[in-house]
Amino acid sequence: MAELRKKVTVQVPATSANCGPGFDCLGLACTLYNTFTYELVPEAEGVQVRTEGQGNASLPQGRNNLAAQSFYTLWEKLQQPATGLKIACRIQVPVSRGLGSSSTAIVAGLTAANALAGDPLSKEELVTEAARIEGHPDNVAPAILGGLTVNVMEKGKVESLKLALAKPLKLVVLVPALPLPTSKARAALPEKVPHKDAVYNVSRAALLVGSLMSGDYHFLTTALEDRLHQPYRLPLIPGAEEALAAARQAGAYNGIISGAGSTLLAYVPADGDAVKIGEAMRKPFAKRHMDTALHFLEIDPEGAKVIG
Repeated sequence: MAELRKKVTVQVPATSANCGPGFDCLGLACTLYNTFTYELVPEAEGVQVRTEGQGNASLPQGRNNLAAQSFYTLWEKLQQPATGLKIACRIQVPVSRGLGSSSTAIVAGLTAANALAGDPLSKEELVTEAARIEGHPDNVAPAILGGLTVNVMEKGKVESLKLALAKPLKLVVLVPALPLPTSKARAALPEKVPHKDAVYNVSRAALLVGSLMSGDYHFLTTALEDRLHQPYRLPLIPGAEEALAAARQAGAYNGIISGAGSTLLAYVPADGDAVKIGEAMRKPFAKRHMDTALHFLEIDPEGAKVIG
């Protein structure tokens, strides 16, 4: 029997949850990545976390780091021997901006623990483990599986359907210099919504999935509309409503709040002028003297993977 490895490097994509009308059930993976290297060390050395990149000063150290917590959750469940851990994190996904930064840490820890234990769990089983930690599957599922996923929690198990897009699609991602914790974004939502708003969203979520699978992307202008969360969250992001309108006027199919925000994401034709759309989205924030960062991305087809 081959000796198990002691060190592994995992790459995990950013994710955009909700995808407009798919509140807490749709998510997609983007071509922006965090990278985590895990090394098993003697237990007496404890947990050492080194972080570089986005928001590194604000991230917890030691075993309190989510990348370490998730690793030990699965490592101990798999009844592996007690161990210390060195983790090196390279963070490119903005923190507290609605791009699944916390999910990258959860997924990295689970993927690394699984790899170092000899890969006893499938990706589908890792999705359920990750959702138990995160509380919902719409970020962790695409982070693990890649692509666009439709996700349902049923009796403690996640059922995730990965969809293959019919043709390429560009993503223009605008990240304002405005942290928006998920707790604050969720607090803005009402406890109940009108029945007509629920019907509005169900019809558009169905149209969104059908549009992406068929390649009839002209339907995205209608399909990306939402009444369950975006109307309540847009006031938390000054300039966002203008920016989304500007994206449509500049040639995007439509734009959405990514996850809980504050990031905005525009769905753009493969031959669209992504730079023009990004600059149009920037102007409402510049008018308010708010810095922004632009990323020109695509949908990541693979999800988390071991790269070393």
